[in-house]
Amino acid sequence: MKQAEIRSDIAWATPKKVVIHGLDLCEEIVGKIDFGQMAFLQLFARLPEERELRMFNAMMVILVEHGITPSSLATRMTYAGAPEAVQAAVAAGLLGLGSVFVGSLDNAARLLQESLPDPDNVPDIDALARQIVDDHRARKEILPGIGHPFHKPVDPRAPALFRVARDVGYDGPYIRLMTAIGKEAEQKLNRSLPVNVTGAMAAVASEMGVPWQICRGLAVSARAVGLVGHILEEMRQPLATTLYLRTEHEASAHLIPKADQEEP
Repeated sequence: MKQAEIRSDIAWATPKKVVIHGLDLCEEIVGKIDFGQMAFLQLFARLPEERELRMFNAMMVILVEHGITPSSLATRMTYAGAPEAVQAAVAAGLLGLGSVFVGSLDNAARLLQESLPDPDNVPDIDALARQIVDDHRARKEILPGIGHPFHKPVDPRAPALFRVARDVGYDGPYIRLMTAIGKEAEQKLNRSLPVNVTGAMAAVASEMGVPWQICRGLAVSARAVGLVGHILEEMRQPLATTLYLRTEHEASAHLIPKADQEEP
């Protein structure tokens, strides 16, 4: 049996040249396109139009940073224990991205794209949102892309993304559906459940035609940049060791006999 051909259409290289999606790296890319354009080229195998680039950049930069979070703490703690392995520290933070922090992006995009498989044939958005919320309530499942433990009653990042979408003409059915789901969930559950940043990003990615299966990859790529920044600050302004020692002391203080405790 003849084996299938092994091939990739992304890039090729010779001793004197590297070509990525048909563009010469040294002559047509370096110094001529920015990081956002390069990321878009890698995903879509072409350079973006102006409105695509503005939307894509907005979507990517909005998840780069969110302060001291479990993922940034994991990165800082790992760096404190293994400063020789920056890549391990970044990886530690990325491994902490999941359904609660950042990683819900693909679940929200999947919900939107499977609920609305043909954006050119849009049903009643409000009725569809009611059905989605009712189905999730019946199964006792969390609605991805809705609600935030800190940003209430609005996650300010969601309307910021949606403003850009309106400006560049990406304010389509997926954004309307995500917004309707949020409103319906708030009414049904009688509590603040704003569209969060991953819900907004999922809607925008869906408008741009990004398959839900790789949407988490966008979040991971964006947050990786932020985690490198946390490592740099940890080098200059350490907090991981202080947090570790304080946590160890406070968590175990109740176990130490009073006779063995140091005088204040």
